[in-house]
Amino acid sequence: MIGTQELIMIFGVVLLLFGANKLPELARSMGSSVGEFKKAQTESERNLREFEKSIKEPTVTKSKIQETAEKLGIDTKSKTDNQLLDEIHKSAEKPKEVSKS
Repeated sequence: MIGTQELIMIFGVVLLLFGANKLPELARSMGSSVGEFKKAQTESERNLREFEKSIKEPTVTKSKIQETAEKLGIDTKSKTDNQLLDEIHKSAEKPKEVSKS
């Protein structure tokens, strides 16, 4: 840990290097830099938490096969995409009824 004598020595060197007029400006710029760093840190932590949450709870999206099967009126519950493809092919092979009016 830095002691009191070391802090006084560092402050004296900074005072000699930058002068008394530049110290408030230097302190402001250091303060804003620390503020920007903390803001970036909290934003990256938030993004990391959101990413971890998305990994734990994956979103389930319907495949194009499932959407097509639903449009054709095929029950999609507890069926794999291959099973749905077979049913889609079967429904495509069936001749469609044409209503005569």
